Amino acid sequence: MTKVLAAMSGGVDSSVTAKLLVDSGYDVLGATMKLFDNDNAANGNSTEKSCCTADDAFDAKSVCFSMGLKHYVFNFADDFSKDVIENFCDSYISGSTPNPCIECNRKLKFEKLLLRARQLDCEKIATGHYARIEEKNGRYLLRKAVDIKKDQSYVLYTLTQDQLSRTLFPLGGLTKPEVRAIAEEAGFVNAAKHESQDICFVPDGDYAAFIERYSGRKFSKGKFLDTNGNFIGEHKGIIHYTIGQRKGLGAAFGSPRYVKSINIADNTITLCNIDELYTKSTIIKKINIIMPDRLGEKLKAKTRYNQIEQPCSVIQIDEDTIKVTFDEPQKAVTPGQSVVLYDGEYVVAGGIIIN
Repeated sequence: MTKVLAAMSGGVDSSVTAKLLVDSGYDVLGATMKLFDNDNAANGNSTEKSCCTADDAFDAKSVCFSMGLKHYVFNFADDFSKDVIENFCDSYISGSTPNPCIECNRKLKFEKLLLRARQLDCEKIATGHYARIEEKNGRYLLRKAVDIKKDQSYVLYTLTQDQLSRTLFPLGGLTKPEVRAIAEEAGFVNAAKHESQDICFVPDGDYAAFIERYSGRKFSKGKFLDTNGNFIGEHKGIIHYTIGQRKGLGAAFGSPRYVKSINIADNTITLCNIDELYTKSTIIKKINIIMPDRLGEKLKAKTRYNQIEQPCSVIQIDEDTIKVTFDEPQKAVTPGQSVVLYDGEYVVAGGIIIN
């Protein structure tokens, strides 16, 4: 019997994941990762839309108890602070816009948790992500979920061959309504539980305030410039802005303006009109390639989680650099975010935008 460590956040998805594994005959252990003190994450302003609270851990334990499973709580708070939160803050401070979910998957869920699984003699881990894994000709492939609205393949592109071979995604072939129905039939306490939103450690959504609290720094005001370098207003500190931003600029300009670039050295932000916000190509680094034989073919790319994939051409410059050229210029391609490349339903590769 294959022994599996199921990551259980306390939500309905991970709970149904554990149940499906049990029903399929796996020997299942439940594991909740303690990543931070949520009550202090955003000064306690809001936890309604967050995850990783004490209540979440209790819900995970309750579900495990109902199925007769052992439940573990692993304290990864120090790792999460170092690998995810510090990276998040440092990225904003350097003028880029990170995706902490990708870093959490890269460093915590599929690295630290997999190590704990090995220590518990588990052959595999399982999570409640909506995606699918297939083995073909000795290589493991990452495929979109059946429920395209819930598909999470974009935030999973960092998975290595070893990680893919040791991971299960039981929800990949189900829709969200089907998952909730399974939870309701099983009588799980979290069957109707809300889904976590936004960034888990900033549940009130005020990223700038969080960064100032966490870093202990204050960020001074500076100049808004137009694309000709002319002064057109004053910004309230670089951490309040991201490429493509229009709302919340803190100044009125008579016509819509968008953040085009952020200059850390000069503490200036360049604004532009909508037609100046598009780019034809981008460079990505920290790449992970799942289907190397597809890189020379015509692909499609997503430059952010909710974007519709766009046709593109790809050139691998070196072992850690890919140039992506879009068929049509793309709006607000943002440093710190990721480009994920697709061939139909399959993830080919991905990496972090550097320009």
